[in-house]
Amino acid sequence: MAETKTAESNLDDLLANEEDLENALCVLAGSDPENCSYSRGYVKRQAVFACNTCTPNAAQPAGICLACANKCHDGHDIFELYTKRNFRCDCGNGKFGDFRCQLIPAKDEENVKNLYNHNFSGCYCSCDRPYPDMEDQVNDEMIQCVVCEDWFHTRHLRCTVAEPEELQEMLCEACMNKAPFLWTYAAHFAVSPEEDEEVDVVEVEEKRHVSGSSKISLEEPSTSLEYKDQEGAATRSLPCKRSHDDMTDRPGETKTASCKLKDLQAQNVARPRRGAVFWPSGWRSRLCTCTSCKRAYVAAQVHFLMDESDSVLAYENRGLVEPFGQHPLMAVTSSMNRVQQLEFIYGYNELTTALTTFFHQCAAENKVITAEAVHQFFEELQAKKRRRTNMGYQ
Repeated sequence: MAETKTAESNLDDLLANEEDLENALCVLAGSDPENCSYSRGYVKRQAVFACNTCTPNAAQPAGICLACANKCHDGHDIFELYTKRNFRCDCGNGKFGDFRCQLIPAKDEENVKNLYNHNFSGCYCSCDRPYPDMEDQVNDEMIQCVVCEDWFHTRHLRCTVAEPEELQEMLCEACMNKAPFLWTYAAHFAVSPEEDEEVDVVEVEEKRHVSGSSKISLEEPSTSLEYKDQEGAATRSLPCKRSHDDMTDRPGETKTASCKLKDLQAQNVARPRRGAVFWPSGWRSRLCTCTSCKRAYVAAQVHFLMDESDSVLAYENRGLVEPFGQHPLMAVTSSMNRVQQLEFIYGYNELTTALTTFFHQCAAENKVITAEAVHQFFEELQAKKRRRTNMGYQ
């Protein structure tokens, strides 16, 4: 019975490792590993990296695409930033001094529309710590906010963390407060928080999206020319569709569109305005897209929430269906059957874990990594594999 439980446990770990590896490869598959993305402009979403060797100054953050990380910065100290939206490759621009991109040498001095945060300096979360953090004794996973795209330890989200299968995306508390009207939606169809202490609740009778000096009225449009330009851009980015009612209206009749947000506010449902919010699959499609709400999204700089294809999941799915290039590990496993794939992934994860431990141990003991030490490491790894095989494990 004990042996059966161990085998089941190993299989569960194996499947989890396979899923983690597949997710990591999906991120890379959606980006071009051979050609610098600079010529494509501000790419809707792509894998982005930061080079601590070339741009170590936090005051001058810079990001590079997958191809430049492979070709131009091979062997450098690289931070993997997962994906970023609307980002243009910085490799070789004015932030890199005399260093020039090998793939597209001629670039603007700066990509003024790029957004940066402390991730580009290798720090994450509200605790501003590196990842991996060798001083952190807590085994805690990190989750990315869909708006600011920073990564947070689950223990620093100030909320109950939903199980992965229950959620689609997460918004941190700071981003929720930058777009306060989202608390109304959260009260109706986001994952419910635990009621563990007294906190402020959503004002269910509010007639404006935001309170204070930066109010965005649901009824009163802005007269600012810049604001009108932003609104027009947001409206043009949406598909032009006409409903049956629109097409059958008589000339001269005025049709009043209903605001979903106002309808939800009228239902008097409250939720604590505290902590991160976890959203289920398809939540973006339930946001109101009336004219007033579009203005609010633009003003709060969350207009991309109206676009379901903006999500990381949509990006990963595109990478699976139409990848830019095949990752070497994908090429290796594609010809294997299910059992062989699992065995390969198990071995791959075992090797990477062992190597990470080996390097960290050498660094902690200030040991120089010699050829003899590496040879001994692989000898011990091979011996461990033989012992596992002799015991009946494959």
